[in-house]
Amino acid sequence: MKIIAIDLGLKRIGLAYSADKNFVTPLNAVARKNRNQASAAVKEVLTEWSAEAVVIGIPMGGSSEGEMRRRVAHFMNLVDFQGPVYYQDEAHSSLEAQESMKGFIKQKKDGRIDSLAAKIILERWLNENKDV
Repeated sequence: MKIIAIDLGLKRIGLAYSADKNFVTPLNAVARKNRNQASAAVKEVLTEWSAEAVVIGIPMGGSSEGEMRRRVAHFMNLVDFQGPVYYQDEAHSSLEAQESMKGFIKQKKDGRIDSLAAKIILERWLNENKDV
């Protein structure tokens, strides 16, 4: 199954892709100017990579989980993706991405960290959902 992971942020949207459940690669992040521009750019990526499912990172278990699910659902409604959308706990994924690239990335505002976070989110989801 071809899956795109999304690390939804206010300034950038990190993206990652997997087609075989064994290998996940980060994609170029989307710079977010506004909701409509961002949703159109994400839809373009989903189409380009023939995505069959989407995994989105959200903070789970906290008081903000319900609000984040609502915001993500609204964003995905704008994207108009017709396949399944799965949620994955994104706890510490951005910090983990930053730590993994310490000393390699000097400019953190180019989206690479965001897409590495999406990669981590997708790897977690794949590890927890081997039967999907």
